Amino acid sequence: MQGGDSPHSHLPTGFVRNVTGAFANGAEWLDNLPTLLATYLEKWNLSQDGSPFDLSFHYVVPVLREGKYSAVLKLGVPAPEFASEAEALRLFHGHGAVAVLESDPTRGALLLERIRPGNTLASSHDEIHAAEIAAQTMRKLWQANPGRTNLRSLDSWTAGLASLRARFDGATGPLAPELVDLAENLRAELLQEKQPPCLLHADLHHFNILYGGESGWVAIDPKGVVGDPSYEPASFLLNPNAEVVLNPSTQQDRIAIFAQHLNLDPQRITRWAFVHAVLSAWWTIEDGGHDYTTAMSAARLLLNLLG
Repeated sequence: MQGGDSPHSHLPTGFVRNVTGAFANGAEWLDNLPTLLATYLEKWNLSQDGSPFDLSFHYVVPVLREGKYSAVLKLGVPAPEFASEAEALRLFHGHGAVAVLESDPTRGALLLERIRPGNTLASSHDEIHAAEIAAQTMRKLWQANPGRTNLRSLDSWTAGLASLRARFDGATGPLAPELVDLAENLRAELLQEKQPPCLLHADLHHFNILYGGESGWVAIDPKGVVGDPSYEPASFLLNPNAEVVLNPSTQQDRIAIFAQHLNLDPQRITRWAFVHAVLSAWWTIEDGGHDYTTAMSAARLLLNLLG
């Protein structure tokens, strides 16, 4: 290495920042990434078939299996979240979600089917139609039976606001205290009102739903959470952009679509979406980001919709 070059200079800056910020051993994992990639190319008889996809927290690259079958190799820091994704995809069994071809979650490796053409639901210019597609995808995913698994509960998944309080000595930092207080109270109420649990994707928004031609729309990157299905639309309602998210009429229409297609209470969907919006703002801060204002503005809008 010369001239002070970073050992990760060949990787996108945002990817390096995300991995090192989110994982204590992120820098070490990045150092070992070339070896890890070579290991799984050999182990699963793969050859690289193009440049990596847009990288956020995982290294995702198109490959050919046995020199002729298209697939996607996904490598990530071995962590509970990666293991949860692998387990959720196993339980979804390719029904509404991308299929798993090979799996080694203990070392952070997945071989997945490649979805073609693979354009995301964000390419739709009709938000009502997009919400209908998302609802149909949710219905497919919810057919999975979580049974007795080690997947986290919705209680655990949404417990992050306790970390916000810990960070700011019991206060709420840059987040409006009245919204955080209400989010905590609503979360407790919603969890107390027991609902028949489903295996949730828990991050099912426009950019995690891809078009697969004859196979239709397919979900990727599940978090794998077991709990109240009324939580599932929350991520979608915070996407795909601020213009849509902060439009009261659009949000009301999208909530109505989910309520109708999923046979859910629109108020319950909205309450969970409000909780998720505040939690999402905290997650942004926790990950070292600063763009939490849209999430908090969305929380205020959703609160207004609750009346």
